[in-house]
Amino acid sequence: MGIRRPAISTAVAAALIGSAGVPLAAGVSSAATPATTVREDFNGDGYQDVAVAAPGGKVGGHTWAGYITINYGSAHGIDATHTTVISEDTAGVPGASGDDHQFGYALIARDLDGDGLTDLAVTALGSAPQADAYGSVIVLWGSKAGISGQGAVRIATPTGGEVGDDLTAGDFDGDGHTDLFMKNGGDYDYHDVLYGPLHRDGTPAREQQVKVFSTDNFINETAAGDFNGDGIEDLATFYVYENHAEGGKLWPGTKSGLSTTPTALPSAATTAVADFDKDGYADLATRVWPGELTEGTDTDPGTVKIYYGSPTGPSKTRTKTITQSTSGVPGASEKGDQFGGRLGTGDANGDGYPDLAVGVPGEAIGSKAKAGAVVLLKGGKGGLTGTGAQAFHQDTTGVPGVAESGDVFGAALRLVDVTGDNKADLIAGAPGENLGSVVNGGAVWQLRGATGGLTASNSVALNPTDIGAPSSKALYGEDISGDNGPTTVIP
Repeated sequence: MGIRRPAISTAVAAALIGSAGVPLAAGVSSAATPATTVREDFNGDGYQDVAVAAPGGKVGGHTWAGYITINYGSAHGIDATHTTVISEDTAGVPGASGDDHQFGYALIARDLDGDGLTDLAVTALGSAPQADAYGSVIVLWGSKAGISGQGAVRIATPTGGEVGDDLTAGDFDGDGHTDLFMKNGGDYDYHDVLYGPLHRDGTPAREQQVKVFSTDNFINETAAGDFNGDGIEDLATFYVYENHAEGGKLWPGTKSGLSTTPTALPSAATTAVADFDKDGYADLATRVWPGELTEGTDTDPGTVKIYYGSPTGPSKTRTKTITQSTSGVPGASEKGDQFGGRLGTGDANGDGYPDLAVGVPGEAIGSKAKAGAVVLLKGGKGGLTGTGAQAFHQDTTGVPGVAESGDVFGAALRLVDVTGDNKADLIAGAPGENLGSVVNGGAVWQLRGATGGLTASNSVALNPTDIGAPSSKALYGEDISGDNGPTTVIP
């Protein structure tokens, strides 16, 4: 990463259209922990739902305007007939679509107002209510009729500066309400915590500024979870600048909010959080920072490292390192695989232990470079291991489509139970998927959870053409809601 990139620039992204660029996440990740149970049910029907972003979508003649889809769960999972398309041109959504807005750059699905229905916070990087600001966060409220633009609100922001970068959700004061951490103004030294519940005018119950800036480094990734087991979620921030990473910081949650006295953490390129061994402490899963990166490449095979929770937070002594060379993990650790390029957690086999979905977006399938794959690592009493791990890609029997070079299947992913059978299903994005002559239209897949883990049986795929949405260079599936961060393309 040659320069600080809180967002993918239009120039960079345009240069990547049709390329095999794959993600080094720059943004957020926060996951359900023992202190907080997260359900992504926008309409309250008992089935969990997902939102999918197409930040490159052309809307109203504007390039890179972006749009999102709300994909509602059901007994048979997601489908085109139960999908809603929302953009900044949707009635009720503040503002209007414009060039380079990238509506959907980040998606956080949580109950933000405390009414029992999941809401959706959406970052639009180029959209702002005032000329001297860059970006905004728009909240779409859940309702029994589902997500729409009705009553949508732009979160109150100060005058000027960047807004919406590093968007992360957690309950940092343990009061049972979701709080939002994000860049919110012109001073790079500080980020804001907007404590819930949010009012319907977009104002928080209260606000806290946290001085997060670290020497010459900027936040590249975040994670939230109850790592020390005290019933209050903590925040982890990780830092990079140009081609080097500085490490991370752990900000403990307290009854009065985030502590302003952090402790040091190792560097991380991507994150996910869950209690993989069910010992009452949230565990931190990371992709190990791959070291020096040059423009246009990520040749790292990829390494996933888990820091198990403890009374002092993520342990530096109780850890687990997993690669594609680990016993039981399908495939081989090869240059450019980017094992861990995206991470997601959920209980796919219904045994009560969270599992870890690992995106391998640079994986070659046969001779098809960067076709991409997803590996499922299973949790258990001893934590995550390679035992019983599974791998899936577009050439797996039963998975719709065909693996092609540059698809980057697994560049975004989420484990969430959309079928209501108490087993998490895999929602996987391939933003580089070509749709006939349409370049980088993108697509998402649903693979069902099953007793043995994930299964390709009865899996489905959706793309912009299926749902009647703009498709050319849309990068549909570059980000998926829940607690995953924006999946940006490496320059």
